[in-house]
Amino acid sequence: MSIATISLIVMGLFLLAYWLYGRFLRNTFDLDNKRVTPAHLMNDGVDFSPIRPTLLLPQHFSAIAAAGPIVGPILAGLWFGWLPALLWIVVGNIFIGAVHDFSTLTASMRHRAQSVAEVIKEHMGGRGGLLFLLFVWIALVYVIVAFTDLTASTFLTKGFGGGVAASSILYLLLAVLMGRVMRQAKIALPMVTVIAIVLIVLIIWGGQYIPLSLPEGYFISPAKGWGVLILGYCFFASILPVSLLLQPRGFLGGYFLYGALIVGVIGLLFGGDEVKYPAFIGFTNPKGAYLFPILFTTIACGACSGFHGLVCGGTSSKQLDKEGDAQPVGYGGMLLEGLVAVIALATVMMFAKGDVALSRGPTEIYAQGLAHFASLLGVPQTYAMTFGLLAFATFVYDTLDVATRLGRLILQELTGWQGQAGRIGATLATLAPPLFFLMTTGEAAYLKFWPLFGASNQLLAALSLLGISVWLIKTGRNPWYTLVPMFFLLTITLWALALFVIPWSVTLSPDVNGFVALVLIAITLLLLCEAYRTVGQYAKESTTGHL
Repeated sequence: MSIATISLIVMGLFLLAYWLYGRFLRNTFDLDNKRVTPAHLMNDGVDFSPIRPTLLLPQHFSAIAAAGPIVGPILAGLWFGWLPALLWIVVGNIFIGAVHDFSTLTASMRHRAQSVAEVIKEHMGGRGGLLFLLFVWIALVYVIVAFTDLTASTFLTKGFGGGVAASSILYLLLAVLMGRVMRQAKIALPMVTVIAIVLIVLIIWGGQYIPLSLPEGYFISPAKGWGVLILGYCFFASILPVSLLLQPRGFLGGYFLYGALIVGVIGLLFGGDEVKYPAFIGFTNPKGAYLFPILFTTIACGACSGFHGLVCGGTSSKQLDKEGDAQPVGYGGMLLEGLVAVIALATVMMFAKGDVALSRGPTEIYAQGLAHFASLLGVPQTYAMTFGLLAFATFVYDTLDVATRLGRLILQELTGWQGQAGRIGATLATLAPPLFFLMTTGEAAYLKFWPLFGASNQLLAALSLLGISVWLIKTGRNPWYTLVPMFFLLTITLWALALFVIPWSVTLSPDVNGFVALVLIAITLLLLCEAYRTVGQYAKESTTGHL
């Protein structure tokens, strides 16, 4: 079977789901375009500002699409075969991931564009809100650990890493320069866009001629050194004004994202590649982990991501022009991420099992697959490979920027730290655990932390759906389309976390993953108790007529 045939089937299913199930959710939530959204009600031109869905969707998509839907599908495809991975990507996106994104975006919009934590706090009490914030902070720490190590690995790719490192630094410097120009110079946005695209092409080309590398034989390895430098970037990205770095970096990053997506779709449909990798390999991965539940938590962001709920309630809900826009932005945005996951999986499917091309890490597999697709457009292999690796690193910058800043804000809220000292202290406290983990773990640290990252990320989605389900119950709406995905995610993720806790509890070895998994399970159980208490109290008051 050809990759093009499979891709057309998946795209058709995604389109059908958008029009049928997406419309069903829209009607169930009773979205009304005549109802005033927070973007209009609290329009301040800064955080709250209504924009058309054609502009909001790309912004939202660039914020949620990162390394998760690339690394997870590649690892799961290599371990278990492409068919189980593809089935979870399709089913998970349609009935779980897109439902989560749509419902968190809508719930935030209906609660004055506040975060999911505030929705939980309002309907489950202050204790529930604090527990949720603590869970989110721990999950964000694991996001930073996994993605920092993955980015460092791209700078060490044989033959290309030095050039990608140079291009990456030039790209960040260009973001700062663009931020300054966009603030001070009166240049029309179309002109800025053209200049940005030209400079991005020059950066990809020029980076290969000024490769950067870190020396061997000092206190830490080059991989650890790059990790420290990336965490340093995270520190400044967290405390600097958003207009100085994050906004222009996101502006530039969007073009990498769209470029990679366009190249990927062209490759899927017109590459002429046949599926060579086995559809199914076995029920265990090379380390003996079982398909259930590891397949689901490995793919994670490619099917469902709790991180998306933070974006929905953080920025996107504050810009919805009309309530109906939640369908293309929330539901449609997740389906686009599913397409990114399909492109990543295809970079495995096109090779036979045992091919030397699959012996590398997921970043190189994705980059070489994207380079193969780009060759259809006549792009030379060297530049195409640099484009693929730099696009991957750019996706990760998107996540690291948001994750570090959100971690800092959450810690400030939990501790009450204020002012410049609070910003610096909370940022350092957020980055300290990732620095410790990276320094005390061997090479390819992401392989150690990815399973817990995936489990915590999807458990975050389950807890968001838990809070939304309580809200739906208390407002007399049907909660089953959020409750069923919630129970499935709870089962899978708690099962996966238990696989960390059980060996650790027997040996009590110094395993950070085992301890953190136990903490996450404890927080989850406490939140479930809070939800049970809230719903029970509501049912009692409804029966006695005290509402």
